[in-house]
Amino acid sequence: MSLAGMVRGRGGPSGFGFGSTAEEVTAGLDLSARRVLVTGVNSGLGLESARVLALRGATILGAARTEAKARDALAGLAGEGHEPLACELSEPESVLACVERARRLGPIDVLLCNAGIMALPKRETRHGVELQLFTNHVGHFLLVTGLADRLTPAGRVVMLSSSAHTMAPPEGIRFDDLAYERGYTPWAAYGQSKLANLLFARALAKRLDGERTANAVHPGVIATNLGRHMGVLRFGSALVSWAFMKDVHEGAATQCYVAAHPSLDGVTGEYFADVNVARSSSLGRDEALAERLWQRSIELARELGGAPKIT
Repeated sequence: MSLAGMVRGRGGPSGFGFGSTAEEVTAGLDLSARRVLVTGVNSGLGLESARVLALRGATILGAARTEAKARDALAGLAGEGHEPLACELSEPESVLACVERARRLGPIDVLLCNAGIMALPKRETRHGVELQLFTNHVGHFLLVTGLADRLTPAGRVVMLSSSAHTMAPPEGIRFDDLAYERGYTPWAAYGQSKLANLLFARALAKRLDGERTANAVHPGVIATNLGRHMGVLRFGSALVSWAFMKDVHEGAATQCYVAAHPSLDGVTGEYFADVNVARSSSLGRDEALAERLWQRSIELARELGGAPKIT
């Protein structure tokens, strides 16, 4: 067996591992009473997660940049009653409108924060914040804190982070330069945004009451058509062999597992990779950094017109 084959076949304490698929990790689950809000539902990991969770009976609140894109994605799902939502994470007005609509639709069992942008070649900003940090973190912060009181008593928040959080700048979050005006590089800025997703989950976990949980996940490096032709993919400064990349079915496994598996009832504040609890970077475990980011994010949310339901 090749090294890649051995890695794909290896499971962890959960019984699943690198090569497990979203269908495999949710096999046998009855999610017919669950309502799951998925951001980025129109493609990639978001669409696969929605497809599999709907296959298990969940009702999907599907959020995409436009309602039309969300509606098209939901049209192919099993079951009925799915709701399309417009949510452009880089535009506060759109996020806040999504919050208000979602609030009217009823309680939510899972907030699966999947959407994001990656490694923008040129620096862009929104509201004085670098665009990747704004979209991946601030937009989701507005969404989650605006819906926190609509989570059911055992509700779950799942933040899509990445092992790319290790590429964040040495200080982790550049609080004195949120616009990333100094020394912008695509992967460092992306890494900062993914670190923010991880720290957000850590801080949120401390604030949720009862059995409600918040966790972060690394989906893996996902195979693309471009990667197939190249044989390797440049991921930051590292070359990743095609054999060690995942397809979308494998990539969605960890977030579906964390969103739905009963073995994780009450498990919170963790970082998952390959469908198992994993160890993040030291910055990803920095409680003081997480608290500082939380407080700055609350300030930003209020400046942008948000009304956080949890502080």
